[in-house]
Amino acid sequence: MSMSADTPVVRPDAGLRPLPQLIFSSRWLQLPLYLGLIVAQCVYVILFLKELWHLVLGAMKFSEQEIMLVVLGLIDVVMISNLLIMVIVGGYETFVSRLELEKHPDQPEWLSHVNASVLKIKLAMAIIGISSIHLLRTFIYAGSLGTEGSTYTPTGVMWQTIIHGLFILSAIGIAVVERLSQPVYSAGRPDRH
Repeated sequence: MSMSADTPVVRPDAGLRPLPQLIFSSRWLQLPLYLGLIVAQCVYVILFLKELWHLVLGAMKFSEQEIMLVVLGLIDVVMISNLLIMVIVGGYETFVSRLELEKHPDQPEWLSHVNASVLKIKLAMAIIGISSIHLLRTFIYAGSLGTEGSTYTPTGVMWQTIIHGLFILSAIGIAVVERLSQPVYSAGRPDRH
């Protein structure tokens, strides 16, 4: 179906009064923030390549523990990069404008049902994953506790573990609150209390 030259193109926000139009248009102020996160993503790609090069050059002289620590660093960079992608794509789609990727073969599966609630839970899970990598790295280094030059103290390890546990509890809390705020469906109908 083609549009004739006589058919006017109607913008979805054309009928808004000036103040609602201004408020609604203010969502575009987030665009530079998402573009800045894309630049940060580029920096993480450079960091990843630098660490990968470091691993390749040291592969013959590094101990197994040193290789594992570098690999954990690479995984950490990838997980932070994944977090950035979720924030950039999900945030833009949720708060700024539709990306219109419905027919695109590379559309991420999670994007088809993203909203602010789903994004919060996904971000919380990504933060827990990143925290897990940092905690694992701390536990690997924990063998050097008490040695001269060690940056890890027993108190620091304890606090890092407590903070990780709080991340997990926060994610569970967010998921429970989101679950409780959704209507309960029974045989296709909302449950009425």
